[in-house]
Amino acid sequence: MKEGIHPNYNQTTITCACGNVLEVGSTKKDLKVDVCSKCHPYFTGNIRQETVGGRAEKFKKKYGLA
Repeated sequence: MKEGIHPNYNQTTITCACGNVLEVGSTKKDLKVDVCSKCHPYFTGNIRQETVGGRAEKFKKKYGLA
């Protein structure tokens, strides 16, 4: 690697809005995020399953067609 052209890679702290703190390697210092793997609905299993069918089925249900 060439000297002097790459950013410094350091250990940093990522803090989530839920309070979870992660230690990772990054070129930035002390990151703050809104969601993490501890509070994201995909990882917690709290995903809403409303989308059953497509636009046509939703239209038919709304207007009472077939």
